[in-house]
Amino acid sequence: MGSLHGVFRSDEPAIGDRVVVRRILPDTPGHLSDVIGHVISVDPLQIRPQSVGGFVSDAPVIEIPPQQVKILKKLSPRRIRNSDIRALEHATARAFPGIEHRWVGPWLLRAGDGVTERSNSAAPLGPTAAFEQVPLAEICEFYESYELPARILIPERIGNPVLRRLTAIERAGGAGGSEGGSGAGAFGGSWRLGPEIIVMVRDLLGGVEAEDEELSALLHKLREEQQGIRFQIDDQPDDEWLSLYHFRGKPLPTKALELLRTRIEGQMAFGRLVNEAGETLAITRGTLTRGGFEDPCDADDPLLLGYSAVEVTPQWRRRGLGTRLGAEMMAWGAACGAAQVYLQVIASNKAGIGLYHNLGFREHHRHRYAEQITSE
Repeated sequence: MGSLHGVFRSDEPAIGDRVVVRRILPDTPGHLSDVIGHVISVDPLQIRPQSVGGFVSDAPVIEIPPQQVKILKKLSPRRIRNSDIRALEHATARAFPGIEHRWVGPWLLRAGDGVTERSNSAAPLGPTAAFEQVPLAEICEFYESYELPARILIPERIGNPVLRRLTAIERAGGAGGSEGGSGAGAFGGSWRLGPEIIVMVRDLLGGVEAEDEELSALLHKLREEQQGIRFQIDDQPDDEWLSLYHFRGKPLPTKALELLRTRIEGQMAFGRLVNEAGETLAITRGTLTRGGFEDPCDADDPLLLGYSAVEVTPQWRRRGLGTRLGAEMMAWGAACGAAQVYLQVIASNKAGIGLYHNLGFREHHRHRYAEQITSE
């Protein structure tokens, strides 16, 4: 790979993006300065410095000539602490624990169906993971014992030790390989980097639907437009629900489907939209877990709603059912006391990102998976 730059947000910044610009100060050779803010114009490059927390400000716009730009990099829309990234990834891990899992220091190793990354990857969830050596040998041995390729979750920032380790492997091996943008690549011919995945969040206000005026108004509008279609939520999915779900466009094997309904460290539920004839039109899986490192039941840690396994039957797509399903699940989560909802979407899925933006979601952070390439 050769460099940590370009692993996340390698696409060109656009108007409205939050960026950091490292620039050469005029008339002061050798001196550099960072400007962090939002892009007002791309050509010429104009940045409005951010306010506290990464929010848009009304500060005067700074125009930066191209000859002064040393580095231009996209950032997350808001300032996010490393502990916030860990908490969200930990809540996700509790929602997708796999069949077998164990801790190696600050790393959680999970083995499941061998298909989905979330149930079959090693994750740096402990607060010391950023400062300790990556237990690569133990990770590889764990997955070898289950006859699975080793797979590592790499959240941005807190996953930098993994990137450094795999970069060192590439350099030591002297192998080539390419890795760019949101596509896949290889580390020294032995590790492959998967696509960028965006973790998005939305705050849930008040703990009950009625106190979230934005959500309540959206639901009222959608229910009026889609009369005759009702929302149903169950503790377990039936065969019809399971038959509708696909992972990245492909049906899941029976073992993987069973994992979706396996007990987790929290609460799970399976939502669907049903018409008057009793036909299921759309499905999703919701989980309620906490992101604290020590105790999965500690009430001091916020309850988080995870929203995944979204599927709309082909003949009912482009009718607003995906939006309706998301709004209904958020209302359910809010009524259960969830403070925030999160989901994951591949960075290249512009339609999905647009739908979730319309539901009030914003980008929290990004992650990728590195998978060991095994010889045949």
